[in-house]
Amino acid sequence: MSELDTLHATREAYDAIAPTYAQMFHDSLSDRPLERALLSAFAELVRTSGTSGGGAVADLGCGPGHLTARLHELGLDAFGVDASPVMIELAREAGSGLRFEVGSMAALDIEDGALGGVLSRWSVIHTPPRDLPPLLAEIARVLAPGGHLLIEFPATDGPHIETQSYDHAVTTAYRWSPDHLAGLLRDQGLVESARTVIEPKPTDRRQFQEVLLLAHKEQARTRT
Repeated sequence: MSELDTLHATREAYDAIAPTYAQMFHDSLSDRPLERALLSAFAELVRTSGTSGGGAVADLGCGPGHLTARLHELGLDAFGVDASPVMIELAREAGSGLRFEVGSMAALDIEDGALGGVLSRWSVIHTPPRDLPPLLAEIARVLAPGGHLLIEFPATDGPHIETQSYDHAVTTAYRWSPDHLAGLLRDQGLVESARTVIEPKPTDRRQFQEVLLLAHKEQARTRT
């Protein structure tokens, strides 16, 4: 399946379940104090970094916009991008007054270096392994030097397993080795700043570790 076919399949799958998804995950951080704290730390880093991106933040794969609104509450100039038109319609109807756009993470309609931050919470899980490097390159392109990325994803069963597919409820999804994904980020000039690994609860349906990586785009080097 080509990258375009994958995007279309994912878009159609999320269009079909968008209202149910929005209702189920409207308060997805309510029982996740660690993630809330990391999101607050990310927001503080963006606000105080003084990047040339001016502090604007893109919530990529924003779905119905719940986390975009959270970023706004944390003082960020946040907007959302999602491949699903139905998700974007729901985000706009929520009445937050924020900007939401239909778009592909692999081809963002954003100028080079325009952003102070990017949030990607579980939004790369449907990206096949071959397509992840160019997607990360696109994130690096739109980040200003010194800008921050917070990316969250499920981990593989061991550090030496780079990727694993699994039967997601919506469409095929992928898990990633934290070291491997950090290496892919590094290849694009995105340097890991911090890493948090959350162990699954015994009652969780999927016994995957959840990983949050914080990275920053390297400053341009001056020639001497």
